[in-house]
Amino acid sequence: MHKLIIGFLVFLMSCTNVPSPVASNAEKGGEILVSESQGGTETSGFIILKNQEDLQKVIKGNLSLTDLGSTTVHYPTFPKNQKAVLYNLGTFNSGDYKITEIKSISVKDNILYVEVPQRESGGMQIQVMSNPWVVFTVPLNYQFNSVALKYSK
Repeated sequence: MHKLIIGFLVFLMSCTNVPSPVASNAEKGGEILVSESQGGTETSGFIILKNQEDLQKVIKGNLSLTDLGSTTVHYPTFPKNQKAVLYNLGTFNSGDYKITEIKSISVKDNILYVEVPQRESGGMQIQVMSNPWVVFTVPLNYQFNSVALKYSK
């Protein structure tokens, strides 16, 4: 019975997930195209998306991007003159780790540093595993082979 209640709560939380508004930080080099609290991989990592088709494959089937009562998924437009990066944050216990803002983006020693606000994730009574992910843009001239999040207040 306890597993059934936990399963129902996980299902309910994934259904009520609302996409964040696009956080525009184009002047600082990055803009969030999609950010979700579920659906990523268990380990952190990144992929550079090549085109609109790649972007649609990443978000295909994500019910939170579908308007209630509609079967149409609203895909963001692939950026022109920028790279699109899919970043999986990994697996977390209880809480909300969805990225809703990018403060700045920089590259140093082939590492892309993405500065995001520190979020105080409220404690939950029930342990729920989440695999957040985000798709964001970076300037075309940025060359990197790893991504690191920097949390700031």
